[in-house]
Amino acid sequence: MLIAKKTYYKKEEKRKLISLLFFVLISSILSGQVNTDISNQKRIGDSLFLVSKDEIKKGNYEEALSLAEKSLTIFKDLNENESIGNCYKQIATVNYYQGEFYDALTSFENSKEYFTKAGVKNGIASTTNNIGAIYYYLGNYSKALDNYKNALELHDDLNNEAQIAGTTQNIGNIYLILNDFENAKKYYKIAKEIHQKIANKKSLSLVLSSIGSVYMNEENYDTALSNYEASLKLAVESNEKQVQTEVFFNLGKLYEAKNNFSESVKFYNKSLNIAQEIKSSRHESSAFIALGAIQLKLNKKEQSIKNCKLGLEIAEKLNIVSAQEQACKCLYDSYKSLNRVGKALLYNERMYLLKDSLNLKKTTDKLLNMEFEKEMLLDSIANVEKERKAEIAHQKIVDRKEKQRNIFLLLGCFAIIIAGGIFSRLNLVKKSKAILQVEKDRSEHLLLNILPEEIAEELKEKGFVDAQDFETASILFTDFKSFTETASRLTPQQLVEEINVCFKAFDHIMESYKIEKIKTIGDAYMAAGGLPKPDANAVKNTILAAIKMQAFMIKRKRENDIQNKPAFEMRVGIHVGPIVAGIVGVKKFQYDIWGDTVNTASRMESNSMVGKVNISQDTYLLVKNEEDLAFEYRGKITAKGKGELEMYFVSLKA
Repeated sequence: MLIAKKTYYKKEEKRKLISLLFFVLISSILSGQVNTDISNQKRIGDSLFLVSKDEIKKGNYEEALSLAEKSLTIFKDLNENESIGNCYKQIATVNYYQGEFYDALTSFENSKEYFTKAGVKNGIASTTNNIGAIYYYLGNYSKALDNYKNALELHDDLNNEAQIAGTTQNIGNIYLILNDFENAKKYYKIAKEIHQKIANKKSLSLVLSSIGSVYMNEENYDTALSNYEASLKLAVESNEKQVQTEVFFNLGKLYEAKNNFSESVKFYNKSLNIAQEIKSSRHESSAFIALGAIQLKLNKKEQSIKNCKLGLEIAEKLNIVSAQEQACKCLYDSYKSLNRVGKALLYNERMYLLKDSLNLKKTTDKLLNMEFEKEMLLDSIANVEKERKAEIAHQKIVDRKEKQRNIFLLLGCFAIIIAGGIFSRLNLVKKSKAILQVEKDRSEHLLLNILPEEIAEELKEKGFVDAQDFETASILFTDFKSFTETASRLTPQQLVEEINVCFKAFDHIMESYKIEKIKTIGDAYMAAGGLPKPDANAVKNTILAAIKMQAFMIKRKRENDIQNKPAFEMRVGIHVGPIVAGIVGVKKFQYDIWGDTVNTASRMESNSMVGKVNISQDTYLLVKNEEDLAFEYRGKITAKGKGELEMYFVSLKA
């Protein structure tokens, strides 16, 4: 009986052991399966990313973007911060090549955020440099310079020679655009020496092309040509199509400057063919317009009109003002030579409107150039001052050792004398500081009510504020319908109170959507999105703010009607475009904006209807794909001083 029990217990223990081993085996298999799935997903994400890179080189940007976005989705599921950063960087690169600079800026900033989370210093440095490049193409050279300097410091810490060269070259580009050719050549030379040292063909090709552009601006055509030819050779060897289209275009400009139009046409056509092959809209537009201008010189007027129109259409889609102005000039000259006066006048008017916008930009560029030179001078002074302070500090140490005994004696005497005075005045000083702090806080609060925070900080720091140029700002205007008639039914006190209720509500709406209130003029209210900081969502936010303002006014009218009180009805208009912003006034500061965009926004308001939000064609093109917005096309409407403008009513989808 005992033997039977022992045998039973042994069998039971064996059964339990087998069950345990089976459980461990199954767990191991399942765990391995999960690890395998994660590994497979990572391999798929990496493969999509690499294929996307190859598609960029081939110029297949839509395919490259689709693959990069699929890769991004996989890595987000896996929470791979570094890979997410790389995907955003790839998406930004595609946006840049397609001329979508604001989308590129947003993606580069996302890339930098994830590289920072992952602690990838090289990624942070490269995206900082790329953000600088986007600001450069947007014409915001002070922002570009700030990012380039930060990137240069990061690359210097990491000892990245190639990246140091690239960023140095970018600083040279700023000098070139500001027509400071000597400094441009100096920075390009530094970049060229590093590229030659590390044998980077693509980057060396780019810097040689830039050096060629400097010499062409100086009308040193032979030296420019030798640099362009050397650049082209390297670009062909490394199969860099993007660089090739730029160099071919520069060669076309060079031969045009030398009046060798047949050679110029040849190189412009080569630039156009490659731009179309790699789907680079920016270069395609430039090539079409350049060909149109040459064909006019060759008396091929109809062909000139055809090419300039193609270039203008692309430039309008990309919102490149300078290219639009060149295309309109070409079309004006072509139609004028054909004695087609109506068409010629149409493009002449457009050309001058665009030229006014460019003149505003040139004025801002001059201000930025002065500020840039001032900053460089201050850097030099700071270095000299640093050396001087070091020398003084050293001399003080020597003097201190020689006169230490006398100093201590004198300090002791002074300490006894001063201690009594300090003790007696301590309470008075403490009270004075408290009073001053209250006044300071009150002054700062008042200043922030008048000016945007960034502008107020700059004003406090420097005593003045530089004018800023914004390529894309959304301007909002409102106005009360039949204001005089409604106001006549209110007492002065009731009128001010009613306007104040409305404008206070508008201020809260602006604050919630991060829109900057500019000013009120009587019963009109003016605000702007996308400044003083550029914001990719500014256009949509301005529209949403306008819709909310109209909702408030409709609700307010219902409340007043119930109480049998007069109520205002409102029109709203929005337009998007380039502006210049700055401070005017000496005693009473006023942050204000200028430009043709402001005038057009005012026309959008005056041609709106009560309870509606009226937007321009340019605004519609930027938000037409927003799923929560509905649009009603109004056709072409004659606006005072603007001719016929296409307009849309916008509202939230039901």
